[in-house]
Amino acid sequence: MKKSLIHALALSALTSSMVYAEVPKLNLDIEQITLSGLSSGGYMASQFHLAHSNWVSGIGVIAAGPYYCARNSILTALNQCVNKQEGDIPLKEIQATLDGWRTEGLVDPAEGLQGDKVWLLRGTLDEKIIQPVADALAAQYQSWVGDEQVRYISDQPFSHLFPTESQGSECSTSTPPFIGNCGFDAASDMLSFISPKSSPQPADKAGELLSVDQQKLGGEQASGMADQAFLYVPASCAAGQSCQVHVSFHGCNQNIEAVGNDYARLTGINQWADTHNTVVLYPQTKQSTLMPLNPQACWDWWGYTNEKYATKQGPQIQAVAQMINALAGVN
Repeated sequence: MKKSLIHALALSALTSSMVYAEVPKLNLDIEQITLSGLSSGGYMASQFHLAHSNWVSGIGVIAAGPYYCARNSILTALNQCVNKQEGDIPLKEIQATLDGWRTEGLVDPAEGLQGDKVWLLRGTLDEKIIQPVADALAAQYQSWVGDEQVRYISDQPFSHLFPTESQGSECSTSTPPFIGNCGFDAASDMLSFISPKSSPQPADKAGELLSVDQQKLGGEQASGMADQAFLYVPASCAAGQSCQVHVSFHGCNQNIEAVGNDYARLTGINQWADTHNTVVLYPQTKQSTLMPLNPQACWDWWGYTNEKYATKQGPQIQAVAQMINALAGVN
């Protein structure tokens, strides 16, 4: 049987007739959550960070550009925010928009960013996100949190993917599942920098990756997202210990329909979480060939859900916020 057929059968088993796991009662500290994301997931991570900066203490972004780069336009997204740049990205204009949203209460005050740790990575072999686009995100965060709070890696020969120590495909090419065998543990490097509690604790056994009902957890605003999400629960957290929360957003063509649970299994985030009492939420998008058009199952960073997609009124941001509260038992 060909490998592609085996993969297709595995995906079908994951996505059809799903019986969701019962989420254990968790003792979660949601006052200092951390975020990460790759590509469109990186854009979404920064959008969630800015919207809920009072909640977030650290963020890791791989292969993405500045907050609100697309400015509610798919044409702007394609012409300025990925693999080409027609004119400079207007960071001052974006900042003015952000300041206005703060006045309206659509995003948290600037004070919420104080003390936050920011880890950024863009590989030199990345042909999807060019260097000036990634540099613009670094410039934004350096202006918001200060240079000393930002770690920006931009000199490593990685393609457009999530680098790992030994998992995934060839590091120099961007192919599914977009996880690269690069000899570099990006997850550990990132989380050790951004986590409020970075001292490891011994883990007697590995945790469990659960398939959970995203529609139930995320509520009405999750209706445009996939039916299920993934939740990694370390054994210590399942046993009732106080645990942190990390949310990791997959990239385009990296959702459950495309790669199954590979993103939720192979990045190295779960191994770090096991020894740092951290529950990991992997929310999932879904492909759409109708309006709103999203054929590659990207997170909304250009406005396909609504014009306030990068604020607290963005449906995907609302859904993920509701999921975090639901996991923590907060109404």
